[in-house]
Amino acid sequence: MTTPPRIALIHALKHSIAPIEAAFAQAWPEARLMNLLDDSLSADLAHDGQLNNAMTDRFLALGDYAAATGADGILFTCSAFGPCIEAVARAHAPMPVLKPNEAMIERAVTMGQRIGLLSTFPPTLASMPPEFPAAIEVVPKLAEGALAALDRGDRATHDRLIAEASRSLRDCDVIALAQFSIAATAPLVAAATGRPVVTTPDSAVEKLMRLLKAKP
Repeated sequence: MTTPPRIALIHALKHSIAPIEAAFAQAWPEARLMNLLDDSLSADLAHDGQLNNAMTDRFLALGDYAAATGADGILFTCSAFGPCIEAVARAHAPMPVLKPNEAMIERAVTMGQRIGLLSTFPPTLASMPPEFPAAIEVVPKLAEGALAALDRGDRATHDRLIAEASRSLRDCDVIALAQFSIAATAPLVAAATGRPVVTTPDSAVEKLMRLLKAKP
């Protein structure tokens, strides 16, 4: 019996860990997971307001560390750092190195032309829309105050603010939840909008399984 692949999960928000571990537990429990968390990444990006070379170097260092532990694939769970993650993917090709949202985007664009993009972290709404195909209309929406509520441990307010914000996306074909930390609100968003909802964790696990030949 071959050893299951080792997957490095790299996080910029501690809230991302539980959702992706849950997705693996459901779809691919055999995978061997390791978690790397640097929550200063998100704090520094929010403070600086933009990605820079120093941030890319930090991501490259994280990628090098993950590869040195014997990882067979790397999944970043932080949605606001696309260009930094692309640099890691180039450095470690052909190892699968996934941005958190790429698999979800691939799924969402098969479901409609007008896609609502819901986030609780403002930089995500700047970095992520360009990752969609040019022909797709992306409607960004920030659930203001939700991330701060989650940081306080108030998940009920976090979830309520996300559901309320999603109502403005009811004219979209599909709603994409832009972060791992909000994936669990998918049923609430679907109920509030009546629209189909796609999440990052489930899509990412499915793509990693396919790339690492764990799924037919």
